[in-house]
Amino acid sequence: MTQTPSPPYCRRILIGGRVQGVGFRPFVWRSANALGLTGHVCNLGGEVEVVVCGRPADIDALAHTLIHAAPPLARPQLLDDAPYALPTRPADAPPFHILHSRAEASRRIHIPPDQFACDDCLAEIYDPHERRHRYPFTNCTQCGPRYTLIARMPYDRPHTAMAGFPLCPDCTREYTDPSDRRFHAQPLACPVCGPRLQFVGAAGAADPLRATLDALHAGAIVAVKGIGGYHLMCAAHDTAALARLRERKPRPSKPLALLYPWRGDDGLGRLRQDLAPSPTEAALLSDPMRPIVLCAKRPDHRLPELIAPGLDEVGALLPYSPLHHLLADAFDAPLVATSGNLGGEPVLTENHEAQGRLAHIADAWLHHDRPILRPADDPVYRTLGGRPRPLRLGRGNAPLELRLALRMTEPTLAVGGEMKGAIALAWDDRALLGPHIGELHTPKGLALFERLCRELPALYGIVPTRLVCDRHPGYHASRWAQAQGLPLVQVQHHAAHASALYGEHAGQGEWLVFTWDGVGLGEEGGLWGGEALLGAPGHWRRVATLRPLRLPGGDKAGREPWRSAAALCWAEGLGLPDAPPEGALASQAWQRGLNCTESHAIGRLFDGVTTLITGQQRVGYEGEAGLRLEALARRSAVRHAPGPLPWGLGADGLWMLDWAPLVHRLVASSDAPEVQAWHFHATLAESLVALVEQLASDGTIAAVGLTGGVFQNRLLTELCLERLARVACARPTYLANQVPCNDAGLAFGQLVEAQARTARS
Repeated sequence: MTQTPSPPYCRRILIGGRVQGVGFRPFVWRSANALGLTGHVCNLGGEVEVVVCGRPADIDALAHTLIHAAPPLARPQLLDDAPYALPTRPADAPPFHILHSRAEASRRIHIPPDQFACDDCLAEIYDPHERRHRYPFTNCTQCGPRYTLIARMPYDRPHTAMAGFPLCPDCTREYTDPSDRRFHAQPLACPVCGPRLQFVGAAGAADPLRATLDALHAGAIVAVKGIGGYHLMCAAHDTAALARLRERKPRPSKPLALLYPWRGDDGLGRLRQDLAPSPTEAALLSDPMRPIVLCAKRPDHRLPELIAPGLDEVGALLPYSPLHHLLADAFDAPLVATSGNLGGEPVLTENHEAQGRLAHIADAWLHHDRPILRPADDPVYRTLGGRPRPLRLGRGNAPLELRLALRMTEPTLAVGGEMKGAIALAWDDRALLGPHIGELHTPKGLALFERLCRELPALYGIVPTRLVCDRHPGYHASRWAQAQGLPLVQVQHHAAHASALYGEHAGQGEWLVFTWDGVGLGEEGGLWGGEALLGAPGHWRRVATLRPLRLPGGDKAGREPWRSAAALCWAEGLGLPDAPPEGALASQAWQRGLNCTESHAIGRLFDGVTTLITGQQRVGYEGEAGLRLEALARRSAVRHAPGPLPWGLGADGLWMLDWAPLVHRLVASSDAPEVQAWHFHATLAESLVALVEQLASDGTIAAVGLTGGVFQNRLLTELCLERLARVACARPTYLANQVPCNDAGLAFGQLVEAQARTARS
């Protein structure tokens, strides 16, 4: 007797996470066909729907493969897996196939960051027999630009900066073949149909790459357009070119990043001739995000002092785009690769604007005609406490997605601070921290900030109904937020720092968080920056601070550390050694309380101590004094600790760290400068630990946190960690892992703090 065949067994599998722009659909297609399954895969506005029919065991195998053997750039998350009833049974089921994207509304869209050039594409670039030989815009589904060229979702070519580059027949075949690794690679291009380079300079430009290399070898400064914006490049060993770059930008002392050619199995063969990366730093340098990593100089390095004056570390990176590989490989020596911008502004992205605004700096330009829809500067990392931690997010790792412990009750946009601008967006249990913008006091920085406040929510299909900002009324971000007419939450600067750390680690219980930085408006209107906060998001309590410095000249102290030194000395009735000519007039104003600002900031204490130890009176960039003091301290052969500074308990219950004994000791000291610098770092660490012992002895504190820009100082941070691990009341100690501890992480902390307040109300 003939039996009626049973209906096929079908399931609908829904995948979320990072599954767009990473070759996920062709991966599903290959995996399903390899198992002999039928059905389809389709993009659903940020999620991937897989409808699959076949034997249950084969479908189980596919479901496991989709999550556990996904393409390297994918971050899939299983959202749903359930039986699925086909409307009708097809007479002859077609092979598993890929459907066109459906632009359905979804709150689970993931925008991938820009990616490095993968090994397969690099192999093509260096193969003379390949049609993409030496083509600087080669990419596939596993590499190439993403965030900087996506105009809107779904992520399809017409919605990107590549819409103006129609595919040639060869590229069309690749783009439409599911078995090809370039199937639906949206930035797909080749020399026939894709973007092209253009060299602008005094020399001929028949071959733009060759002309650029000739200019660099001749000592020129060249503005080179990359994935997220322009770099200013010159030969790292050409001291005359370095001096011109510093004079023209102007950038008198801020360190310059170096781009090294890829050499050896791990890419670091040439870099190791100058630098000594730790195993952790070596792994990060060759990581797909290709960040700038701060690495120690080798004792026998031959780098000019102009690269990083007064410092023992250099920011280095390996090539990440095909263009950077071709340039660095052919130049065969390190190149300076500093941001193509003017001081504090976002990196430039437009050809004509770069040529105009950098005309007084660059001698030549290497442009290309692929539009950059939004800038993305290079991310920067430093090893702190044995692991790399971000100082800046950008190309390769932003937008950074984080999971919220408390779900957002409404879509919320946080606008961050004034320095190191970055915004954050949150809805449901998702938070996105955007890339580095620049300083918002510059017109270009503010314009980009306002643009990203519109674009980032629009990319994700989110309409914010609430804003969060810093309490400082003078911050441009705060003024913008106040002008939008939406419900607004104002968060104190250091509470945002503490909440960012607590939120990243999904903290539990009460934490004691040290938030040490250069400046932040306090609750009562004063300038904070040496704070210890006790509690949790939504209910932080200030329990300790630094004795205030009364700074002559107010804001000038940030770039003139002698003013902080003067505040320390004059408060103790001491004269300022080697005072500058304006010191006498400043002293008179200080005595009368004119044009003075009280600051509790540890950052200003670092400034003043640097002047007392080294005599340095002015700096060229924020944090320079602290970086130089740390580098000096590391040269000390004397490593004993002189003991903590005294903490005094005020009538208001606030503990205050008194720097007076430190000042007297420094003024009277005959120790070598490096020994004094070491003693200062050790003294601060001992003082921090002394407060922890005082406050944590009753067992109510669950953890200790270290955050704020001062804790970018590796020596101080590691001395604190080492000593905290040894005390009797030792608690888990946390540093930021993914979110920058400086002001670039404020926006994430503002989100965490705002939602905690909502949950409490």
